[in-house]
Amino acid sequence: MSEVPTLESNATLDQTRERMRATLQGIIPDFEIDLKAEIAHHINALKKEMNAVILGHNYMEPALYHSVPDFVGDSLQLSSISANTDAEIIVFCGVWFMGETAKVLSPDKTVLVPSREAGCSLAAGIQVSDVRALKLRYPGAPVVTYVNTYAEVKAESDYCCTSGNADKVLKHLFGLGHDRVIFLPDEYLARNSAKEVGAAYFTAFKDDEEDRVKGAAHTVIGWNVRCEVHELFTVQDVENVRRQYPGVVILAHPECSPGVIAAADVSGSTKVMVDYVEQVAAPRYALFTECSMGDNLAAQFPHREMVRNCSLRCQHMNQITLEDTLEALQKIQYKVELAPDIIARAKAPIDHMLAIR
Repeated sequence: MSEVPTLESNATLDQTRERMRATLQGIIPDFEIDLKAEIAHHINALKKEMNAVILGHNYMEPALYHSVPDFVGDSLQLSSISANTDAEIIVFCGVWFMGETAKVLSPDKTVLVPSREAGCSLAAGIQVSDVRALKLRYPGAPVVTYVNTYAEVKAESDYCCTSGNADKVLKHLFGLGHDRVIFLPDEYLARNSAKEVGAAYFTAFKDDEEDRVKGAAHTVIGWNVRCEVHELFTVQDVENVRRQYPGVVILAHPECSPGVIAAADVSGSTKVMVDYVEQVAAPRYALFTECSMGDNLAAQFPHREMVRNCSLRCQHMNQITLEDTLEALQKIQYKVELAPDIIARAKAPIDHMLAIR
């Protein structure tokens, strides 16, 4: 988990404003800091009163990320942490599938997502009916679903994975003797992970691709869905950044295309990126992922030079604001509700993943 100092719930409005100014100076305008500080102050007082814990994904806007979360980081990591707190309410400042994962791991807690409209192109791109059709088409192949899926899809799966451990899960399954693994839903993460473990890849229901990999010892069967943000990064973008910023280290999320991953210096999850910027000295860093994260790291590590010329924002993450977070607490909205059988079945593939050593 990234260590971002949080504002004390009993801090005064002036203390909140000064702390946010000190952290976010040069990241967002002063007038915005002053406006947001009052909202953050109300949220921090209210969460203490309500015994709530606030989780902030790495892609949250800087004013939110650096003011109200008790924990920040990757989605599954945050869900696991919140399950071990004594909070009665979890407010997940992230997209809806993240709230569902938190509910799966904390079924007895009230889980809120500040916007009902905070979806995800990946999660929306795979349905339960799709998973069932894949199982019929490729019998015997275990199903691995990326954490970026809704609970009903996880419930149809054998294993879950994150962008940080996808290769580990694939190696485990191939080591058990499986020659084919269905990997859903992100095509680029599937392709990149297959390459990482030395497996062949084809997209489900594409016979011509399947014919080309016949005879491979290990094969990953992917799905034709990509992250609507990460797929927009190009190799030309990598070349442009290198030309403009000599000595830059480029860190690319594995949801980027294989070409971008090959051209980058480091590929990894948002946690890998945070750890790299914190621990490895470089002239400057460029993140090929949702752009708010570059701003958040620029504020978190002011001694590091972040290249901040990115304009690719996630429309779904943008739905989560400080204003909506305050309203979520005030009105106890929007609750994540899952049927008990879905919770039990969705938790099993997460447990199977966590059991891999």
